[in-house]
Amino acid sequence: MKSSLIISTYNRPDALEVSLLSAIDQTVLPDEIIVADDGSTAETAATVAAFAKQSKVPVKHIWQEDTGFRLSRIRNLAIAAASGDYIIQIDGDIVLHPRFIEDHLKFARPRTFVRASRIYLNDELTDTVIRTKKTRINIFNKGVTNTLSAIRFPLIWPLFETSYKNKGDERWEIHGCNMAFWKEDIVSVNGYNEAFSGWGMEDKELVVRLINAGFEKRFLKAGGVAFHLIHPVNAKERLQENERLLKEAIDARTAWCENGVSQHFESPESETTQQDYQH
Repeated sequence: MKSSLIISTYNRPDALEVSLLSAIDQTVLPDEIIVADDGSTAETAATVAAFAKQSKVPVKHIWQEDTGFRLSRIRNLAIAAASGDYIIQIDGDIVLHPRFIEDHLKFARPRTFVRASRIYLNDELTDTVIRTKKTRINIFNKGVTNTLSAIRFPLIWPLFETSYKNKGDERWEIHGCNMAFWKEDIVSVNGYNEAFSGWGMEDKELVVRLINAGFEKRFLKAGGVAFHLIHPVNAKERLQENERLLKEAIDARTAWCENGVSQHFESPESETTQQDYQH
């Protein structure tokens, strides 16, 4: 199968650079890398262009105007542009373990989508990683906050994949910064709901619709290891409305959203640009 790695970002080019470097320091490379850019300044575009010169795989930079936090929309644009059958999704402040892509592809199964963990780095280690651009993080480094989650152990994958954090309201829990799904599955529920703006809940609402449509959530525990560079907490002024939209989807057992990815399979909107860098 062909894989696409989608990396969402907004005005943090130093962290994005490290994330991109970790994406090509892999035992198995993705077939393409798509930077989903929610309106960053020209510095991010320059970072992507410089990285593309050394990338071993094609790179796409998809950008939309900065009119507020519109993560759902930029991810939909990236999904629409993806050429891969299987999409692995992270954020631009995530540094990947060298076997991250390999693990996700090994774990992929039809009609399922995957949640995996993130390991937090403290301020000091985050600064060191960004300054040195060293993408190989030792779990015993001072500043790795949840060390046990950083241990890669494929033998235990089957013990956790369907039972771990998968009951009650935990069914909707997901880490949008480390998840994977089949493109045809995500398109079948119309991708992210662009009624969500501002921080929060857009990934959970997507999970609600995927489960209601008959897809199974699986947890990749002790695999697909991803290290999260620390950042200031996002503003949450739209959180209450986003929580209302999530509850509405749960109560109505929704499997489709109207304002989703399907609208982006036509010609790009004027506020959107796409730059393709071929290897």
